[in-house]
Amino acid sequence: MPLLKHELSQGKQMLFIWTAVIAGMLGICIFIYPEMKEEMNDIGSMFSNLGSFSAAFGMDKISFGEFTGFFSVECGNILGLGGAFFAALLGASSLAKEEKERTAEFLLTHPVHRSSIVLQKLCALLLQILILNAIVIGVTALSTYAIGESPDIKEMTLLLLAYLILQLETATVCFGISAFLKSKGSGIGLGIAALFYFLNILANLTEKLHFLKFMTPFGYAEGSDIIAEGSLHFRYLSVGILAAIIGVITAFYWYGKKDIA
Repeated sequence: MPLLKHELSQGKQMLFIWTAVIAGMLGICIFIYPEMKEEMNDIGSMFSNLGSFSAAFGMDKISFGEFTGFFSVECGNILGLGGAFFAALLGASSLAKEEKERTAEFLLTHPVHRSSIVLQKLCALLLQILILNAIVIGVTALSTYAIGESPDIKEMTLLLLAYLILQLETATVCFGISAFLKSKGSGIGLGIAALFYFLNILANLTEKLHFLKFMTPFGYAEGSDIIAEGSLHFRYLSVGILAAIIGVITAFYWYGKKDIA
């Protein structure tokens, strides 16, 4: 699959930079925890009594004095938001860049069906996200071991799994949108990721807006809910999986029939 290899080669610099930044910030965040552990309970009590602000970020349901609580808020925002931005940038530019960079004519004159092009680009997109998360998990495990913490394995697994699924959903939704674009769409991708994030904040502020959690992958990747319930929220997750499937189907359908400049 030459196009798959080309996509991976072309995106390796971006993958390296985003992985280094996200994994590096996570490692620093974890290494800071022992220095702040003694004060965390007091800080947690203070934040938990800030009303709507606490609810917006889920700080009213967890204990900052416990490593998983600290990780879900501090490190979770780094991986959740940073990973969503990375996934959105990849997804939104994947199909559209061929027209933006004037390489569509060269690519489409080869004896390769358009569905094969979409499939290889999708595989490259998913592989890059998996590579980023594999490295992040490794850094998290090593950093946690280095500071002598033994967090609940189930909770940590669920948190990391939720962030991975969040990134995959964001990437595939943006991948579907990229089939309609004639430029890289980086701004659109970042806007969608930011919108997902703020929809979840709005949903946390009041019960009247709780339905917004169905519209954002951050709804099932809420660290405080995962720790409190010990599981992912299946209703929000099922909607996210459906959105990802629709994004992929849309990409195959529209790219296969669009008039490419």
